[in-house]
Amino acid sequence: MSEARQSNLHGVLFAILGFAAFSTHDAVIKYLGGGYAPFQILFFSVLLSFPFATLMLLRDKEVGTLRPHNPGWVAMRTAAAVVTAASAIFAFSVLPIAQVYAFIFAAPFLITIMSIPMLGERVGVHRWAAVLIGLAGVLIVLRPGVEPLTSGHVAALAAAAGSALVSVITRKVGREERAAVLMLYPMMTNVVLMGAILPFVYRPVPVEHMGLFALVAILGYGGGLCIIAAYKRGDAATVAPVQYSQ
Repeated sequence: MSEARQSNLHGVLFAILGFAAFSTHDAVIKYLGGGYAPFQILFFSVLLSFPFATLMLLRDKEVGTLRPHNPGWVAMRTAAAVVTAASAIFAFSVLPIAQVYAFIFAAPFLITIMSIPMLGERVGVHRWAAVLIGLAGVLIVLRPGVEPLTSGHVAALAAAAGSALVSVITRKVGREERAAVLMLYPMMTNVVLMGAILPFVYRPVPVEHMGLFALVAILGYGGGLCIIAAYKRGDAATVAPVQYSQ
């Protein structure tokens, strides 16, 4: 097996693990969304991820600091990650989970399209066919002219676009940036922004729900690391369709 194929295979395997984690992660968020504001869910899920981030830094064998080698791209990825997380949690809170997935599944063909100008990847006819089929599926769900778009639909589409941009940038700079950099910058930004909003939406959390928030943190952090590992190793257009396994 060639080195390129082996790297793509490793990327696909990491993606399968990551998206499997996010499947359960999203189901728990859907449950919590019935009683808590999206900003509170995001704040606590990220806050409870910091112990895992600290452990990762202590055990990290990658040499370097937390200063990014590509600050512009990392800043853009951070902004896209924040928009993606907030939009997805809001969408799961107000729409059926299957409908949210139908919109978020636009991400793989957006990644395929973005990978051409941003990564210089060549996309064959079979991948373009997958792009068109995916677009058709989204249009069927949207049913333009039949049902009005709600804020939940707009949020789901924003999550798909943001997720695609995050994935492509991860592939572009992933070999140069530490995984800790790619994880911590969005986490810190989310805590600051959501923490500023939290006093206006806070609802007391019973002990049993703190366990669910912790579960979201574990699955989100682990899934995020797996997706970063996937795009560090595999071509974006190869890894992206694995998202349909959700």
